[in-house]
Amino acid sequence: MKKLFVNILLITFGLFVSSSNAQLFRNTTKVGTTAGQFLKIGAGARAIGLGGTYSALGNDIYSVYWNPAGIATSPSNAEVSFNHANWLADMKYDFAAGAMKIEGLGTISASLMTFKVPEDKVRTFENPEGDGRVWDASSISIALGYAKELTDRFAIGFNFKYIREGIWNTSASGFAIDVGTLYRTPFNDLKIAAVVSNFGTTMRLDGRDILFNDDPNNNPDTGPNNIPAQYQTNDFDLPLTFRLGLAMDVVKDRFIRISAAVDATHPNDNTEYVNSGLEFAYDEMFFFRIGYKSLFLDNSEQGLTLGGGLKYRFNDNLGVYINYGYADYGRLENVQFFDLGLIF
Repeated sequence: MKKLFVNILLITFGLFVSSSNAQLFRNTTKVGTTAGQFLKIGAGARAIGLGGTYSALGNDIYSVYWNPAGIATSPSNAEVSFNHANWLADMKYDFAAGAMKIEGLGTISASLMTFKVPEDKVRTFENPEGDGRVWDASSISIALGYAKELTDRFAIGFNFKYIREGIWNTSASGFAIDVGTLYRTPFNDLKIAAVVSNFGTTMRLDGRDILFNDDPNNNPDTGPNNIPAQYQTNDFDLPLTFRLGLAMDVVKDRFIRISAAVDATHPNDNTEYVNSGLEFAYDEMFFFRIGYKSLFLDNSEQGLTLGGGLKYRFNDNLGVYINYGYADYGRLENVQFFDLGLIF
């Protein structure tokens, strides 16, 4: 099994390195060339407070977003959680998920991610203040996941996702898969993660907003007029991401735990970057987190992240937690995340 894991990790790392080398010789970063950008926001206030370093560190319900293998290592039998954020420019981001361990089978999960743009007036050259209509935009991702510990040190997980984006009366949809692995090494329980996210189909906008009537010769008095036509739209890839992560408890005693984590990420529409984070825990009840996002990313507005949380168990079968996360976005100000969950 160790040999199998090493082979998987080497293959994933090889893909990461080869893709990275190709990136170094590109003159552009391909920013804005993929659909489903909301898939890159990140889920969970704990993960946000840690700077997005969650592929190896996470072992709760939000692992289904960062690394689907992580949920297999959760100490809970079941968990449900809800995450909300007021995103940039008054947009709304929500993530809800649930997972349950089934003895002898593994852990199954389901998650829902939504992203909404507020309504605005339809403005035209003739009516710059609005023509009486309104438009909006929304995105949704529905995922079903499965994860299992193949040994006491190695876990693997999958997510199967349906993705849809819509703007006014036009929409696009697609399917994707996430694959993650997590290995706990004998060296001070150092954890190594390898994740591929959003590997799937392309997306193409379609709907009545791209339909129009055409006059081929631009003369209403001759030839055929009002011919039904439509604008041609292109296929766009999903934001495919390769991620390698490391996490370790650098301090751990009866009451105090300090965990450090780092994630190296290679997206298909930008340059490589690194996230880093630290989590301070007291009695596994009170938590403080600090991180830094997007190190080495060209022209990034992201940076410092902070967060905190409280977890309380009423008994062995029921607990509750609440987390807060803050992420600095430079000239775009900041984003604040809140999540609430139950553990069984």
